[in-house]
Amino acid sequence: MKSGKALPHSKTWPCLQAHTSRLRFGMRRCSAALGGAVALRFVGLLSAFALIFGAIHHANSAEESLGTKIKKIFASPTPVPRKHRKPSTKKPTPSPSPTNSPKHKKVSPTPSPSPTPRKHKKKSPTPSPEETPSPGPTETPSPSQSPHPQKKGAPNVTLSPDEIAGYDSYPPKVRQILDAGLALTKENLGYTYGSADPANGGMDCSGFIYYLLTENGFKDVPRDSSQQYVWVRKAGNFNSVLSRHEDSFELDALKPGDLLFWSGTYNIDRDPPITHTMIYLGREKRTKKRVMIGSSDGRTYDGKQRFGVSVFDFKMPPPPNSGDAKISPVFVGYGRIPGLNED
Repeated sequence: MKSGKALPHSKTWPCLQAHTSRLRFGMRRCSAALGGAVALRFVGLLSAFALIFGAIHHANSAEESLGTKIKKIFASPTPVPRKHRKPSTKKPTPSPSPTNSPKHKKVSPTPSPSPTPRKHKKKSPTPSPEETPSPGPTETPSPSQSPHPQKKGAPNVTLSPDEIAGYDSYPPKVRQILDAGLALTKENLGYTYGSADPANGGMDCSGFIYYLLTENGFKDVPRDSSQQYVWVRKAGNFNSVLSRHEDSFELDALKPGDLLFWSGTYNIDRDPPITHTMIYLGREKRTKKRVMIGSSDGRTYDGKQRFGVSVFDFKMPPPPNSGDAKISPVFVGYGRIPGLNED
């Protein structure tokens, strides 16, 4: 191609064929080379995918095996360990056990055919001559006291007429009664419930008055203190006392030989509610105090309790400690003995 003219067809076609074949061969070689590279890259991708898939599958299988193990653990009957509580310092309250045998009640003994002793009812001082006075605040009322037991206290006291102020000026009948009463204080007589006779070893308060007056010529003397009070009131010789002071003007008319009356020395339902009586002696020379004689279950002389027939201090009782007047000693008043001749 020196001249730049086109080669004839016969000469150029083989050359083109040769070039074409070379180009094809080159393309084939390139294709083959490219195909091999692509194939290698594809194989690498497949290998990487296989490795990734295998790892994922292995992880899934591991997860499945771990889940299976957990399910087996929860599904197993193995007991869950309990937490131990700290021992309590309090003593446990014993709960009733079903095996405990019930407590047997005490079986009351079968009554024997022998007669059972009956309880004795308290004797009422109203229908009977028995009376249990307890006029002093230090005296314990005992309306059901037995006639026989004697309480211990200071010895009974007696006074001679010379120890009583103005005794010689008393009316003869009054001295007669008081002499007889003082003589009884020398016999060491106790307080005997329901007795009006010194032969029994003692007397009660109204029994002493009853015995003293009947032995000195008085008739129709009531036996109990409540009726003795009515006896004096009917004769119109009674002086009521409302005051609790010993220097009250209500005591100005009090004379030796007068009967003295109290209520509330023990609890009893009677009308009138008189529960205790004694007889007035006068004033003691030594102490200038008012004194009386009778039988008492605990009144005092010279600050000491005496139980029986004795000389006692005549004192006004203190105000009651409670609102119940039935159990609080109250001095009601005094009166002359009906039919007493003071000449």
